[in-house]
Amino acid sequence: MTTKTIFIIILTALLTIFLMVNTEPVDFNFLVTTVAVSKLLVIGICIIIGFIIGFIVGRPRKTLTSYDDEIQKNHPDANKKALSDEDREYIS
Repeated sequence: MTTKTIFIIILTALLTIFLMVNTEPVDFNFLVTTVAVSKLLVIGICIIIGFIIGFIVGRPRKTLTSYDDEIQKNHPDANKKALSDEDREYIS
């Protein structure tokens, strides 16, 4: 097992223990209503939303070379410099 895998397993176990300990109901205010909800549910939803946002923000962006590669793949007979200087300036 790699260090990364062991770290993920330990972090997941600690997160599970943390969620299971916090099961008592709390008042959750949403706009004009107040609802009694389990802390487990509130914390769990916040964690899931955080992972989704982190995944979206952490994705690699397209670079100029990826545009060139895509054009070469779709048009194999295109010249070596697929994007014009004007296009490169616009993308940057």
